[in-house]
Amino acid sequence: MEYASSYDPITAGAFAQFGFPEHLKCELVHGIIRRRNDRTPAQAKISSNVLTNLRSKLRGTDRRPYGFDTGVRVTDTDVRYPDVSVCYDSSATHCREVPRVLTDPIVIIEVCSGSTGRFDETAKLGQYRHLPSLDTIVFVDPEAETARVVQRLGPQSWRDDLFAQPHDVMLPALDLTIPHTEIFARD
Repeated sequence: MEYASSYDPITAGAFAQFGFPEHLKCELVHGIIRRRNDRTPAQAKISSNVLTNLRSKLRGTDRRPYGFDTGVRVTDTDVRYPDVSVCYDSSATHCREVPRVLTDPIVIIEVCSGSTGRFDETAKLGQYRHLPSLDTIVFVDPEAETARVVQRLGPQSWRDDLFAQPHDVMLPALDLTIPHTEIFARD
């Protein structure tokens, strides 16, 4: 006897059209809507630091940074919500309308927590690597104040650096560097 699924997976396109209440944070995993974990205060602070830094450095360019409320379509049935993502934007009207789901990020930054770090650095990393537009993936560890930078070298080739000491994060696709002191600033 063949098992038949009792549901039809939701597509990323359909998911992007849903209007979730502000307090309910969800993502799409294999066509199933799942509640996202709440962010810790440390994750929120670091995300804010990185987003603020990128916004000021990218102002006036054709690249836009987005926060954790903007998803990234990684497959037809998966939408992830990185803490920060950056994509090209060549249209003048696009910057007035915040997209709910991006399809072509060039940089993704995940601020990990004890409960999400392993998943972020394995399952999400595997999905992110399949995005042809993506150049750099950064995993930030708030506890150790370190960063792991995964940089595309070619179509199927990646460089993976874990910096165990304080280290600035270089983002070659954006032609900029985020200083370690800015990522982990406490003020």
